[in-house]
Amino acid sequence: MTHDLKTITPEQKAFYEENGYLLLENFVSDAWMDRLWEVTDRFIAESRKVTKSSGKFDIEPDHSADNPRLRRLSQPAEHDPVYREFAFDGPIVDLAADLLGPDVKYHHSKLNFKWSGGGEEVKWHQDIQFWPHTNYSPLTIGLYMSDVDDEMGPMGVIPKSHESELFDLYGADGNWTGYIAEKDIGRVPVDDVVWLKGPRGSVTVHNCRMVHGSEPNRSSQVRPLLLHTYSAADALTLEPSIVANLPLSNTIVRGERARWARFDPRPCLMPPDWSKGYVSIFDVQQAGKGDAA
Repeated sequence: MTHDLKTITPEQKAFYEENGYLLLENFVSDAWMDRLWEVTDRFIAESRKVTKSSGKFDIEPDHSADNPRLRRLSQPAEHDPVYREFAFDGPIVDLAADLLGPDVKYHHSKLNFKWSGGGEEVKWHQDIQFWPHTNYSPLTIGLYMSDVDDEMGPMGVIPKSHESELFDLYGADGNWTGYIAEKDIGRVPVDDVVWLKGPRGSVTVHNCRMVHGSEPNRSSQVRPLLLHTYSAADALTLEPSIVANLPLSNTIVRGERARWARFDPRPCLMPPDWSKGYVSIFDVQQAGKGDAA
């Protein structure tokens, strides 16, 4: 232990390191939740005017002004000071520091919605292939903004998969699919899946190598999940990356900038060149659904 823990116990930190994930119920206060919902409702209202997906809003095919079905608000910290304050100074930043060490870097954020009546699934995948780093410290902290049960498509994780194989997310035709192919999924112990459910204000944490996914939302309620990715300061982003040139990406949120880069000897798959545009994992996975896992 090189620094004092502020938000978790040594046992919880050890559990994360061994299993690659955490679930912390009621972690974020009601005061924070109310502030986040106020701004989120404004963006949902704004999305009613949107007719096609963009770098800001990713919408389901049947999205409309009368029936908004927003799949993702991309980079919320870029669009509103409340989201930015939460990403840089909220309680999840101390949690990131507890898990990563005293020097922590913000990478990106996103707000995924699963609307009632079949809000889209996310196929089994790992994150780091979308935005490679020099090491595998990056982790993502998700905030459940509503109570989440089995019907709502909670995130599922495969314990200890962060220390196992890193998968090729390209399809047989050489195009990027963003998910683990059917021919490879047999090497993943999917029967060991843990579904991370919890009340409003609960947070999930998963390592960037963790195999994870989620089923459609079969309930009558929307399931918003606000996600933030952080890394140790000595993890440098590699090109190409879907978020490499965002204004806030690579901001130091705890501690100091690293003087030395740390390199993990394990190789990392590189993604396509998305410099001409990227919308979301939903858009990518649906485009490659012919090789579904």
